[in-house]
Amino acid sequence: MIGKYIRSKCKTALLFLVYLGIFCLVAFLFGMPYDALIYAIVLCLFFALVFMIYSYARFRQRQEVLQDIRARIQFGPEQLPMPANAIEEEYLKIIKSLYATTSAAVSERDKAMSDMIEYYTLWAHQIKTPIAAMDLLLQSEMPGVCRDQLVMELFKVEQYVEMVLQYLRLGADSTDFRIERQDLDRIIREVVKKYSTIFIKKKISLDYQGVDAKTISDEKWLSFVLEQVLSNALKYTPSGKISIYMDKVLPCTLVIEDTGIGIQEEDLPRIFDKGYTGYTERKDKKSTGIGLYLCRMIMNKLGHTMTIESQVGKGTKVKLGLGTYENVRFE
Repeated sequence: MIGKYIRSKCKTALLFLVYLGIFCLVAFLFGMPYDALIYAIVLCLFFALVFMIYSYARFRQRQEVLQDIRARIQFGPEQLPMPANAIEEEYLKIIKSLYATTSAAVSERDKAMSDMIEYYTLWAHQIKTPIAAMDLLLQSEMPGVCRDQLVMELFKVEQYVEMVLQYLRLGADSTDFRIERQDLDRIIREVVKKYSTIFIKKKISLDYQGVDAKTISDEKWLSFVLEQVLSNALKYTPSGKISIYMDKVLPCTLVIEDTGIGIQEEDLPRIFDKGYTGYTERKDKKSTGIGLYLCRMIMNKLGHTMTIESQVGKGTKVKLGLGTYENVRFE
């Protein structure tokens, strides 16, 4: 450690010797008595030695603190020794800035990992339900009924798998958006066709007259949002109808309205929070509270908006603000 100290102070020691040499030269040229010169040199060397001992003690103490911190690895900038000069103060500021940036990145990564584990845990439990149901149906002696129910359970599995895939894609650094002019009517009809079996099984009527509109969006991601909204509408509408139409007041806004059980007023402000299920979904033990969270994220990334209006016992309106669309006429 003494060697490190000497190397760090060699310039200072050299400068001191130069000053001492200049002092001796001036004293010799002006004929200063040798006794006085020697006395002055001894005093300078004495105070220099005292300063070096004090400086070395501080150097050793700081070095031991830094070595202890390095040995323990986990530390914060507040544990570092106080800066001895302006340069060290700037170094400390840089270290604090780097530490804050690194801590934020680590915290964000840990949160993302925690969210991922939490979601996969829920999803793993969720996927077991239709799989178990299919296993029981395959062992049943009612082939006609079993076939229809098996189709429904397989459809649920497909939904859950699609949801987890979209969750993973949204969490990636780059998302495969393809922003193009889309025929909104065609997208809606394809989504409705996908859920036609559930409409028939639950005997829910559909009120859709077609929309003369186009939008600038991504077909795959927009379809996923429409599927989630329509799935929720079917899930929480025991009977009645579901209507799909363009809002007559708000421009560029698609409305999906159902006559289902509705959402309680106190749940509406948090309905898009990840993992929040609300009273309605808490009654459904298999709900994860992920669907609407993904929809809001997707709509934000696409530059669209998504709002929900609901009354308990009367139904729910989901309004999708699609930004830019052009009225067209079918020929």
